[in-house]
Amino acid sequence: MQIPTNPQGGQIPPTPTRLKDAAVELEAAFLSEMLKSAGLGKTRQSFGGGAGEDQFSSFLIQHQAQQLARSGGVGLSEILLKSLMEKANDI
Repeated sequence: MQIPTNPQGGQIPPTPTRLKDAAVELEAAFLSEMLKSAGLGKTRQSFGGGAGEDQFSSFLIQHQAQQLARSGGVGLSEILLKSLMEKANDI
């Protein structure tokens, strides 16, 4: 994740949109790990995708996790956003 800077050399203050994007991205990373743990990316004998399937399954899992997070996910991003907003207000 890139942290943009302003021309004067300091960090750009967080905006609600940027904080929401960060919260959704973090939830997507969490969901991606949960999907991997559930065995979603494992090759099944009946499908027979071979080495190519094994190599690209992580991209599929990552994309599915991003879509889940963007469509509401499990509610983790809302909790993270609330916490990030509180932290941004303290600064």
